[in-house]
Amino acid sequence: MRQQESHDEEEDLPPSKTKIKQQMHDLQDIGEQLAALSADKLGELDLPERLRDALSEVKRIHKFGAQKRQMQFIGRLMREVDPAPIIAKLETWSGKSRQHTAWLHQVERWRDRLLEDEVALTELLADHPDADAQRLRALIRNAHKEKELGKPPKSYREIFQVLREILPES
Repeated sequence: MRQQESHDEEEDLPPSKTKIKQQMHDLQDIGEQLAALSADKLGELDLPERLRDALSEVKRIHKFGAQKRQMQFIGRLMREVDPAPIIAKLETWSGKSRQHTAWLHQVERWRDRLLEDEVALTELLADHPDADAQRLRALIRNAHKEKELGKPPKSYREIFQVLREILPES
């Protein structure tokens, strides 16, 4: 019973200094990731004007101490922004989102099916008639030859790239 009361009291307390500091460092880390993005990618994010200006300014600064101060300022500005949509977009761009990973697995399964089953190419072309059938056939044939001869899987990898272009990411 006493443990339950102390647990309830802990929930009512404000976050500790350590926790606040960790959150500030996390926001500054997100700011560093944003600073590394191109202007086009930053344009896709819904950021306040002050934060956008601070991010463009950090790219013009070359002195380490000044860059560090600017990054701290960006971290402070990040406190005024909801970081969840920014984190989600950064994860998508870095390929860490579950949806993106699932799509890549789907592309891999299609590649494996194309190499194992001759009917798979017909199915793929039925679903995606704009695909280059001749190129895919040549890549499949070359991938089989490379495997037989023990050569590096250049065509195998290229099939994956072609499928990434053909199959839409949902």
